[in-house]
Amino acid sequence: MFLSLLIAGGAEAATITNTDPAPVVVVVTEGGNRVEVVVDAGASETLCAAGCFMTTPDGDRIGLGGGETIEIVKGSAIIK
Repeated sequence: MFLSLLIAGGAEAATITNTDPAPVVVVVTEGGNRVEVVVDAGASETLCAAGCFMTTPDGDRIGLGGGETIEIVKGSAIIK
């Protein structure tokens, strides 16, 4: 999967957890590469090892530097 491209080379990656009952798709743009990442219901994924922009299911675009914890709740991203 494309996630290996997103997490290669860094320990300070962001973690996204989907608390919704259905899978969600987030769009991650990192280093000029745009990838759609499906996060299954109740699952977590690691992304943005070197900083990126993430477009959430509700259309918000968020800049991430790595190390953030993000929860998807009712289609919206909550950054902790």
